[in-house]
Amino acid sequence: MVNQLMTNLHYLVAMILFIIGFHTMLTHSNLIKKVIGMNIMETGIFLLFISIGYVRGGSAPIINDSIASYVNPLPSALILTGIVVGVSLTAFSLSMILKIYHYYGTVDSDEIMKIKDAEE
Repeated sequence: MVNQLMTNLHYLVAMILFIIGFHTMLTHSNLIKKVIGMNIMETGIFLLFISIGYVRGGSAPIINDSIASYVNPLPSALILTGIVVGVSLTAFSLSMILKIYHYYGTVDSDEIMKIKDAEE
């Protein structure tokens, strides 16, 4: 049982990272903490996809007759694209939070809703 857990530890870590990020996004009203939680969630997803593509004892998919198993390169390529999208989304989110802070004077979503309701 412990041996199986240790060989699949990366799946457990990926799930724990996703849960930590999800919990952070749900429980905190600070918008910057929500962005940090989103980044932790996407890191867990990236780790999961990279773990799925790994094959123990495999090597790069280069034409060679002596290699029995190959590592799938597609998840790595997808994760590179996901990292670029994640960084872009983080930059855009932080720029929107900056605009929200200049307009409302706070980054707390509960306070923003109170201010917004008071304006109406």
